[in-house]
Amino acid sequence: MINLSAHELRLFERILEGLTHNLDSQSIRLNAALDLLQLLNADHYASFVWSTRQKAFVDGLGLNMSEDNLQRYHEYYQFKDPITHQLQAFRRAVSVNEVMEQKELIKTEFYNDFLRIDGLYWGMNLYAYNGSDNIGDMRIWRRKEKGSFSSKELSILNMLRSVFENSLHHSHLHLAHDANFLFSNEALMHKFQLTPREAEITRAVFEGKMDERIAADLNISFSTVRTHLKNIYRKLAVCNRASLVNLVLAHQQT
Repeated sequence: MINLSAHELRLFERILEGLTHNLDSQSIRLNAALDLLQLLNADHYASFVWSTRQKAFVDGLGLNMSEDNLQRYHEYYQFKDPITHQLQAFRRAVSVNEVMEQKELIKTEFYNDFLRIDGLYWGMNLYAYNGSDNIGDMRIWRRKEKGSFSSKELSILNMLRSVFENSLHHSHLHLAHDANFLFSNEALMHKFQLTPREAEITRAVFEGKMDERIAADLNISFSTVRTHLKNIYRKLAVCNRASLVNLVLAHQQT
């Protein structure tokens, strides 16, 4: 039995509410993040979805991490990641140090050229599954000076697993039913005054595709994708992928 203080219990209840009161995967994975960091005395949060078809993590979002660094993870560092696929095999909250000692982790390219950039040092992850499909995750990190996560903090994260899994599963069912109607290129063009190409790219972002994949799918250059994204962000007054997706979803639900 985990003993929670009154403050911890309030945070835990708010996290549960954040996980259960959203229909889309990105909102489920993002909206509870701030309270989760506070409850776990953590500093950084990231979340991805595993794509069996692409054999890669997609649809990434983060809190207290730079978008450029998340982009680098999508494009390169996930393929140089020595820990995540081992962690992914666990069906419970798991500390990074259960699969690799910290003294070994800090020797890796993954740590020195990716994690260290935003100050990520101690980590623990939680993976949500629907059958054999990894449908989302929570990656929680601390700065070095705070020390590693305790067994209590791992247990708290693990207590969220079933709610997290159920919410993501329901979001996938809802999305599969409504996506073709709600997120057609024509609907996006009309709703947000986007050009046909901007609508294509907005939909691709919603589907979790990163810039290199969008460029390949649309047969345009990487720099052209980035230019279109900047124009989309400016038109919609958003600053990153997560806020773009949340804005589109908010309009579709009105």
